[in-house]
Amino acid sequence: MTCRALGILLLAFVALSPTASMGEQATKVFHIGFLQPDAPDFLFDAFREGLRDLGYIEGKNIVIEPRWASGHYDEVPALADELVRMNVDVIVTSATRGVMAVKRATNTIPIVIAASSDPVASGVVASLAHPGGNITGLTLMLDELAIKRLEILKETVPRISRVAVLWSTSNPTQAPLIEKIKAAAPLIKLQLEVVKVASPEGLDQALSEVKKSRADSMFVFEDPVFRANSERIVEFAAKNRLPTVYGGSEFVHAGGLMSYGPSHADMFRRAAGYVDKILKGAKPGDLPIEQPTKFELVVNLKTAKAVGIAIPQSILLRADEVIR
Repeated sequence: MTCRALGILLLAFVALSPTASMGEQATKVFHIGFLQPDAPDFLFDAFREGLRDLGYIEGKNIVIEPRWASGHYDEVPALADELVRMNVDVIVTSATRGVMAVKRATNTIPIVIAASSDPVASGVVASLAHPGGNITGLTLMLDELAIKRLEILKETVPRISRVAVLWSTSNPTQAPLIEKIKAAAPLIKLQLEVVKVASPEGLDQALSEVKKSRADSMFVFEDPVFRANSERIVEFAAKNRLPTVYGGSEFVHAGGLMSYGPSHADMFRRAAGYVDKILKGAKPGDLPIEQPTKFELVVNLKTAKAVGIAIPQSILLRADEVIR
């Protein structure tokens, strides 16, 4: 057989092979687990937006498997186990309970924290700069933020003196924060009435205790239990004319008075960047855990009018968003 004939025969064989018949190798489809202890759609949308900005298209090169606990912490471990059994390529989660549940479920699948309190203090990672293991992502700055919110609330409504603090006892990160804001409160000329919430089912009882405490204002910690029940909390504050400060702007958009904290939507968009790096081969333990870069003060003037207060100009000038 001549060299020319042999070459033609080889080309024909390659053209007929299964791999070559597809034209080019099929694009790999990555499976991403998304586990939220609460269920705010806007955070999921922000994460998906971040992926789209990086060139990922659902159904083409990624498939997202979302799981929601809607504030029921007892359901989080089972949801984490479910995603691990699916053998997804990476799991994105938030809140300490979400992170701890996924960490217990797997030490091999990469985990990206979209937003959580100090992962070093909770024992999730060795350090922010070198997390090690299979975990990386973003952390909140809860200590400084909690005290700052009290200060902003007092500046906004100088007449207040008794603040009901709504906190979730099932959230392990909040107990030490309670002690820190208790220590700071006298310096701001405030007295705290700490009201515990053990589960979503206990929220009504907790709000009843707030009413009995004769508090003249309220402080709501960041927590999946509270996010999942934001409308109930906002309605209670409005009905009882309680000026209230929240950790997330979603409460203010739902009718709450004001919020101060990191932009959770921005953090979930940034989480997509971690996913991108991991899918391209980076080891999560080598990626430093980052802190928030965007903070928002959001004020609702409609609610201010309804509860009978005037927002000081000093607050309005600093506000990133004013709802009129």
